[in-house]
Amino acid sequence: MKRLLVASLATIAVAAPIAAADYRARLPEDETIYFLLPDRFDNADPSNDRGGLKGERLHTGFDPTDKGFYHGGDLKGVTAKLDYIEKLGATAVWVAPVFVNKPVQGPPGHESAGYHGYWITDFTHVDPHLGSDADFKALVDAAHARGMKVYMDIVVNHTADVIRYRECGDGAPCPYRSRADYPYTRKGGTAGIPINAGFAGDAVQTATNFAKLTRPDYAYTPYVPAAEDHAKTPAWLNDPIYYHNRGNSTFAGENSTTGDFFGLDDVMTENPRVVAGFIDIYGAWIDRFHVDGFRIDTARHVNPEFWQAFVPAMLKRAKAAGIPHFHIFGEVAVPDAAVLAEHTRVDRLPSVLDFAFRKAALDSVAGKAGTDVFASLFAADPLYEGGFATADALPTFVSNHDAGRFAWYVKQAFPQASDEEVMRRVILAHAMILTLRGVPTVYAGDEQGFVGKGEDQDAREDQFASRTPTYLDQRLLGTPATHATARFDESHPIYRAIADLARIRTATPALRRGTQIVRASGETSGLLAVSRFDPVTRREVLIAFNTSNVAIAANVQVETASRTFASLHGTCATATATATATAPGSVRITLAPLDYMICAAGAPE
Repeated sequence: MKRLLVASLATIAVAAPIAAADYRARLPEDETIYFLLPDRFDNADPSNDRGGLKGERLHTGFDPTDKGFYHGGDLKGVTAKLDYIEKLGATAVWVAPVFVNKPVQGPPGHESAGYHGYWITDFTHVDPHLGSDADFKALVDAAHARGMKVYMDIVVNHTADVIRYRECGDGAPCPYRSRADYPYTRKGGTAGIPINAGFAGDAVQTATNFAKLTRPDYAYTPYVPAAEDHAKTPAWLNDPIYYHNRGNSTFAGENSTTGDFFGLDDVMTENPRVVAGFIDIYGAWIDRFHVDGFRIDTARHVNPEFWQAFVPAMLKRAKAAGIPHFHIFGEVAVPDAAVLAEHTRVDRLPSVLDFAFRKAALDSVAGKAGTDVFASLFAADPLYEGGFATADALPTFVSNHDAGRFAWYVKQAFPQASDEEVMRRVILAHAMILTLRGVPTVYAGDEQGFVGKGEDQDAREDQFASRTPTYLDQRLLGTPATHATARFDESHPIYRAIADLARIRTATPALRRGTQIVRASGETSGLLAVSRFDPVTRREVLIAFNTSNVAIAANVQVETASRTFASLHGTCATATATATATAPGSVRITLAPLDYMICAAGAPE
């Protein structure tokens, strides 16, 4: 592993420094990302809480007492809190989808709202619940004025649930019907009525072939209720011919890309008209707002050929708009580095969210596995298209809005742990994402000690004063406060720890662009030591973590030229600010339980 990493040093190009006056000169790996859901972040304009709609909650989608409905946060609130985000050390803001959503959907008694942004009906404008197009422009402009970037969360796999199937009743879930049992050229199955004569299947992705697909009723009989006949924008999205219409996905085999995502209308992204349509849609957002990147929702549920066309088109559009380092990263919600890497090679996605990193952190810091899970994780970095350079640009995270907060997992694994211990583990995990390879991504609320109660809606607490009972009865880490008051406390211990780490990261090129070597790891909880190297000077930065509840003292291998180490965080080896190698190639470190240190080598002697 060391041989591979050191060899790769020669292939790393030296890029512009982080201090470049123009934020556009920064590479993706230079950023520290802050991810938020606008509806749950800050409510600066109560006049848009109902999105301009009138009536009760099943019409407006607004009910701040229900965790599944709009709560009132908006884009003006994000803009108003940019100072708070910047002081945390974030250099980029990733916002959940801002597009117009279907306000409410779901069967009677199980309705919820599109507050999260993933049930899109109009891909061309901002959801009125969150504000206006002008509000989004103001956010992007205000962020850019501070030298911060803005990443949009985008969706191409599906739209809101509008299409119905006659065979399943009004809105009832339909089981998936495969290509083999229900070919495109037969209505009602293999022995059914011939339709779509001459259509060669969705693997032949040419306009000529798809012109022969004229009927969408090969598996089910899709229809759009009259009240929603023109619900979607652009208008072409209202035609069922541009959807798979095969029923619900089981997320396995062919239906992973052709089945409805929990009943949402699954777009037929194999169709060249759809490819061109989404290139137009999202290219226009780049042109209009000059956003700096896209996070792609449910990327693995879209056929690879779509991304092979879409990504180059977006990068070209961004470059023409004066955005040279447009960051595109897909959601591939699989904690397996080999699977993640596959999507950078086959789909040609430039980057993916590093779910494998999250699993390693969960297993070792929010769990009881050894630190060797990180050694195994980093050993897989050459699998990515572009190898180590691509691994450096993978957004790393430990919490998210779907799978839950890191603190919640700690509490599940260590139910007897004190709040102080839980908080130390949360800080330790954030120290890992902010110092190890990848692009650190902080989920809004983690810095304020949010714990949550589980996944999805239980991990989407309000950061402004909440009125939601299930959030109000939660105990926060590091503060006696509750969710009843706004949580933007810059003195919170987790906020201060992240801000300190982000400052060190920004000031230390090795922590942003440096190659790394795992120096020490084990089969049990305890020491994880990693060296990273400045891309210009090649000076070493040693990072060490203690994932156990007992103190550690150990010798750690370093480069023979690294003779002295200054403390960037923690105390490197002795009570003084500078440590000296105990022998060429070895340094003695001591770490308190659940602690970490960052030690920068001096000039070679």
